[in-house]
Amino acid sequence: MAKIIDEIKAKAKQFKKHIVLPDAMDERAIQAARIVIDEQIAQISLIGNEEAIRVKAQQIGVGLEKIHIIDPDKAEKLSDFSHIFFNLRKSKGIQFEQAQQTMKHPLFFGAMMVREGMADGSIAGSLSTTGDVIRAGIQIVGMPEGITVVSSFFLMVFPHTIYSFADCGVVPDPTAEQLADIAISTAENHRKLTGEEPRVAMLSFSTKGSASHPSVEKVQKATSIAKQKKPDLIIDGELQLDAAIVPSVCAKKAPGSPVAGTANVLVFPDLNAGNIGYKLTQRLAGAEAYGPIIQGLKKPCYDLSRGCSVNDIVTMVAINSVVGAV
Repeated sequence: MAKIIDEIKAKAKQFKKHIVLPDAMDERAIQAARIVIDEQIAQISLIGNEEAIRVKAQQIGVGLEKIHIIDPDKAEKLSDFSHIFFNLRKSKGIQFEQAQQTMKHPLFFGAMMVREGMADGSIAGSLSTTGDVIRAGIQIVGMPEGITVVSSFFLMVFPHTIYSFADCGVVPDPTAEQLADIAISTAENHRKLTGEEPRVAMLSFSTKGSASHPSVEKVQKATSIAKQKKPDLIIDGELQLDAAIVPSVCAKKAPGSPVAGTANVLVFPDLNAGNIGYKLTQRLAGAEAYGPIIQGLKKPCYDLSRGCSVNDIVTMVAINSVVGAV
């Protein structure tokens, strides 16, 4: 199961990306930074009060050699960043003083470093809320042209196969347009991380009109939109799970499907299904679940679970590096 993560870390070592960790007062972030530097996975900057970070590191016995520390309050770029953020948000009624205070927050300062090319990606969430992580990403980094929603996916790793599940962590009830963009983003990231050709199944309780319901129609419409946006994408829907991943079932329920029961990207119709689906797969089928991995931003700004481990942060640094580089 660990092979794909080892491969992702090996790729990250080649790219030598610069990742910022704004939740730098969390001892897990400091420990993860030490491992990332020692294993040469990426360059790391801890964002926050320098004195407090150094005290925390000393308390937990972690050396900070080759780890950058950036204190927003003392940073040379604080004024520049404050003006940039003010110009980005002044149409929303923000005052310059508010912009300056926002830029002193490590989460927003780190996101601005990513926007301005001073860092390649950001990872937070062990202390910050998901809402704040995503808000900083949307307001500062922004979304690429053609993508309408920030979402997430999980890399679900089995001994002999890998799936990407989406969206399992962000959008409660996506519209058809958002569901299409979730499929497109997940397919692209699956390719980047695994090297596989993505084969996307738009999941439902219906296969090819076997049931009629507004939620089924949403998935059908989303599939159509995704095909129009990405004509070369291997995608089909609506499909029940068995038709998506079992070739013999697909041959009976959806003959001629381009996915042909070999889907490796599973797009759930809503957050209820996605969240339940990934946890069932993790807890009952024994898959390793890596995520949620935030997608839909111009550059990778990732969220962590509050209960994440040091190793989780290290792995997400590697994933962030690869997604941002490929």
